[in-house]
Amino acid sequence: MLNDALTQVSWRARPRSFVALMSLYESNYIRFGSLAGELRALKGAYRSHIEGDCDLLLTVIEQCAYTSILDLTYELPAARGLVRCPDLRLRVYHDARLVEADHCAQWTAEAAVKVGACAERELHQRWLRNMMLNKWLEYCADRGHRFAGVAV
Repeated sequence: MLNDALTQVSWRARPRSFVALMSLYESNYIRFGSLAGELRALKGAYRSHIEGDCDLLLTVIEQCAYTSILDLTYELPAARGLVRCPDLRLRVYHDARLVEADHCAQWTAEAAVKVGACAERELHQRWLRNMMLNKWLEYCADRGHRFAGVAV
């Protein structure tokens, strides 16, 4: 079994550097794999229901030989019905064993324009999304979420 506590970060990696970001993607892969099982085998949509917590939804958008695109979200009760938040788009790199939070629906294009489009700010945005994913995956695992082998 893979354990992200054993993931070694290069001594050369500065916090928020590209090398450290790749280590974060590796940790995301390990944590997500413990929640979802064999990532290459995922097809369709999955729901994890834990008493006293919101339902966690996983939807496979695209499955290719080396990459998969997935949506991961909580289904939250709200006055106007169910709301999906956070609504993350994940990109799984099967051959490299990495998971990247590629997009978050709640982070608008307007916010991205305010931040700007330089490479340093893009790296910062990737750090924010993927640190949030990493902590969220840890939280979901601690709550007992797991996706069963049968799609809904």
